[in-house]
Amino acid sequence: MTWSEMQPLLEQACTETLIMVGWSTLIAVVGGLPLGILLVLTDRGGLLQNTVVNKVIGQIVNIGRSLPFIILMVALMNFTRWVTGTTIGSEAAIVPLAIGGIPFFARLVETAVREVDHGLVEAVQAMGGNTWTIVGKVLVPEALPSLIASTTTTVIALIGYSAMAGTVGGGGLGDLAVRYGYQRFETGLMWITVAILAVVISLIQFAGDFAARALHRRGARSGPGPKLRLLKGEKPASAEVGKAA
Repeated sequence: MTWSEMQPLLEQACTETLIMVGWSTLIAVVGGLPLGILLVLTDRGGLLQNTVVNKVIGQIVNIGRSLPFIILMVALMNFTRWVTGTTIGSEAAIVPLAIGGIPFFARLVETAVREVDHGLVEAVQAMGGNTWTIVGKVLVPEALPSLIASTTTTVIALIGYSAMAGTVGGGGLGDLAVRYGYQRFETGLMWITVAILAVVISLIQFAGDFAARALHRRGARSGPGPKLRLLKGEKPASAEVGKAA
């Protein structure tokens, strides 16, 4: 197979992979972020401590993570057909990719949020901040570098899942490698596909690491804002005590 014959096939496969991974990542982040935060908030000692809710959400996430992606695709075929009208193609593959990505990202979010200094949470609580304020002003901003790294990991995992989806008619680079590289013995095309995946993953990892480091450095320069605001809020009280003495 010549390059002129390979080029349109590769362009179409790359487009399909980008569409699958892009939409599934968006859905995984939108669905996994609140789930991960909720796992932290409802855990023992959390702001919304609720053992029953925590165990139910945790069990759902564990089940979602434990299923191999190929089995998940087969199990969701009826649901995929109901949502998209088909079980073949890149649009259909978005459904199991997104559902598989949500629990994966949720656990990464949980780990990232748990790393936030609890002293910052206590500082905002002392200033009268409610749960939504703590989540929006402390937990998410402070965990943002880790969340960026978690998103990068999720994107790379979904690229791998999308390649597996191609083996069962999901389209994309995985489908191209199987149909031409394996079934038609086009070894050159298969290795080009592997090279494209390696380059894309390397670029995504580099971009994610760069963004996470940049946010971490900016956070280190700006310092612990909630603590400083709390100290500023305490100054008038200490001054009044001095005057009274």
